This record gives sequence, structure tokens and C-alpha cells, in this order.
Amino acid sequence: MIPSYYEFLNSVKILSGKLALDNIPHELSSLGAKRPIILTNDILVEIGLVKTAVDALKGSDIVIGAVYGSIPIDSSVKVVNEAAGVYRDKNCDSIIAIGGGSVIDTAKGVSVVITENDDNLMKYAGAEILKKRRAMPFIVIPTTAGTGSEVTMVAVIADPDRNVKMEFLSYNLLPDVAVLDPRMTRSLPARASASTGMDALSHAVEAYTGIQKNPLSDAYAFAAIKLTREYLLRVVENGNDEEARLAMANASLMAGAAFSNSMVGIVHAIGHACGGVAHVAHGDAMTILLPHGMEYNLDAVPGYYSDLLLPLAGPEVYAATPSGERAARSVSAVRELITLLNSRCGLPTRLRDVGVQEKDFERIAKTAINDGAVVMNPRAIALEDVLTVLRKAY
Repeated sequence: MIPSYYEFLNSVKILSGKLALDNIPHELSSLGAKRPIILTNDILVEIGLVKTAVDALKGSDIVIGAVYGSIPIDSSVKVVNEAAGVYRDKNCDSIIAIGGGSVIDTAKGVSVVITENDDNLMKYAGAEILKKRRAMPFIVIPTTAGTGSEVTMVAVIADPDRNVKMEFLSYNLLPDVAVLDPRMTRSLPARASASTGMDALSHAVEAYTGIQKNPLSDAYAFAAIKLTREYLLRVVENGNDEEARLAMANASLMAGAAFSNSMVGIVHAIGHACGGVAHVAHGDAMTILLPHGMEYNLDAVPGYYSDLLLPLAGPEVYAATPSGERAARSVSAVRELITLLNSRCGLPTRLRDVGVQEKDFERIAKTAINDGAVVMNPRAIALEDVLTVLRKAY
């Protein structure tokens, strides 16, 4: 069904392929950039991934203005301001983000601080608070396949003083170019590959079943789920499988484009809260909470979950399952995938496995209820509903 009204935007240019990095000098030049800052983390510098990207600039007139490699797993206001200071001090004119979601979100934060000429980043939290067009070219090279941040208008950045993660939503956060090169995800360990892959799956499932879904976000979400079913186990079993790596990078990107336009729901609302209160890694939270969130929403949108059995389980299972059972079978398919990933690489399946304690439930629930994703969920969510999900996931 076509909604009476919807919006969809994805202005990011996508470069995908085995030598995609080699096109970066041309992209920077066409954007008028000559002196980028590279934002990354120390581990990616140590294992040579940053060098792989920098080598692609050789022979061009692009000069690296600075490399800031101190971005932690969870981005924060302090890190954003520190990186922005380096950008200014080194007279950089563009940003290249090399990393996963935290690095990319930090880069988005830096772009805001520089564009607004204001170190008080948190005053721009929320939806479409940013009014100025980004002041510099911005290229993203993801090194994980899960967040989809390279094509989203979303950034999540922690405010340690308040012990919360704040969301920023604006079309001005969309990068100019996203570069998907299998060389950049090949070194990702099996467990991290599984966790980030489940993050991508949660984006796609919630994008397809949310109240703001539309035909274009549906198409991206559907394709992302199919790719995840076909390739996630392959990358977990063989990290050097370039075809599978590139497929999962595309799945992550497609899921990101989907949820950036249709948003997410209960799984992310509770997952964000688990991260803020109990410091649970986002991908792990998504893995644990996804089947429980699907189960919670099942009666609200059974038709949507019935649709998803096709990409989640394949045409044979879909055809063999009676139409009235397909929605519940979709939840089972996700549980089966999680069980397989747990057996292959130890991916956690319960909140107790990742350090959440029952005494945290009340704080997590209260935080989740105030998360922006709550309003996009297909079923209304009350505090007690969140507590019930937490107990089931524990």
C-alpha cells in the first residue's frame, strides 16, 4: 500500500567494489577538497587499514592535513570537540572518516561543530535543529558492516556528564560519498562481524515494520534482509571471503538508507537505553532484543512480518508456511540465526550475558520510554511494556 504522503532522501554517492578506494582522490577533487583530516581509531591505524586508504591518495594532489586516531568505541562530546580543534589547527578543508559507527558519528559531530562554529554540540541534538549546510566535503569509509551510518542522517553521541546518548537527526549529516571496499572489513573478527551484521538486520526489520515505512525504504530493507540471510554466516566463517564482505557492506548500507528514512522502533529504543545505562555494545543489544521486539509488535502488524519471512528464510520456507503462520515464523527465523551465530562465534543471546543487571531495569525502561524511536514503533509502548521485554530478554 502506498502511503498518502511520504518523503525519502538519500543524496550520498556510493562507491562499491574491490578497488573502490582508488576513486577517492577524484571524489575529493570534484568536491573542491585538498587537505582532509582523517578521523579514525588507533586500532585501525595499527592494523594498517588507515594506510590502505591513505595509499589510495598517492600520486594525487591531496595532502593529509591530520590524522586523529583517538576515537573510542562510544563517541562523546569531548572527543568531538578535540577532533574539531585538530581540524582547525591543521587548516583542514574536508573530512574522511575511516571506521565503524562511533568514528562516523564523531565525524558527523565534528562537521556540526565546525559548520556552526560552536563547541556546544548538545544544543543541536534532536530533529532538524541544524539549519546551515555542512561547511566541508565529507567522505566515509566504513570498516564494519552494520551501522549504515555512511548513508544515514543520524548520529548518536554520548554526553558523559548526563550519562546519556543523544540523537542528532538532520539531512545536513548525510556524507557526500560512501566508499565500500572489501579490503576495509576483511580484518573484522568473527564475533564483531556477527554483531554488526545483526545491527544491520535490526535496522532493516524495524524500517520495514515501522509506522513511517514507505515503498522505497521497504525495497532497501527487503534487499538488506535477503543479503544478510545469504552472507552473514559466510563472513563469520571466513573473514577473507571478499564476495561476502562486500555483500554485507551493501546490506548494511541498504539497511541504513531504509531506517534513515523510515526510522526504527522498540528494539532501538531499548537498545540505546541499554547502551547508555549499562554500556552494552550496540550490536549485542540489537542481537538480544530483536526477536523480543518483533514478538512485541507481532499482533500490531502481522502482515509486515509475514512479508519478511521471504527474505528471512527464503522462498522454499515461505511457500511451505501457511499464510497465517508466516509472521510468527519470521520471529523464529531470527532466533534460529542468532542461535547459529552463538554457536559459531559466541554471540550473546541474553542481557545477563552482557553485564545488564536486574537492578538496571527501571533506569533502562525510563530512558527507553523517552527515546525518539518509541514514537515510530507500530505498537504503543508503556513503561511496563519495556520492563516486560527486559525480563524476557534477561
